[in-house]
Amino acid sequence: MIILRCLRGDKAVPAITGFVVHNLGKDFVTPPPFELPQIYKDSTSITPLIFVLSPGSDPLNFLVKFAESKKKQIDAVSLGQGQGEKA
Repeated sequence: MIILRCLRGDKAVPAITGFVVHNLGKDFVTPPPFELPQIYKDSTSITPLIFVLSPGSDPLNFLVKFAESKKKQIDAVSLGQGQGEKA
């Protein structure tokens, strides 16, 4: 895998993923399902929900609908660049 990383960096992640699946199992590369009701049960007034996002993921719609169903108010804070902002 080291040689593969040196020669074909684009093939390193799939190779490492395959290695982990083969040796440890698929559970180690499959993200857990996004279950907002269960996540909400773990939060408190001093333990807020914090979402660390990757490109293409946006749980805001799920969060807004869930908040409406619980009759709760949410305060969303973005710590990154918004759409249309320049670096």
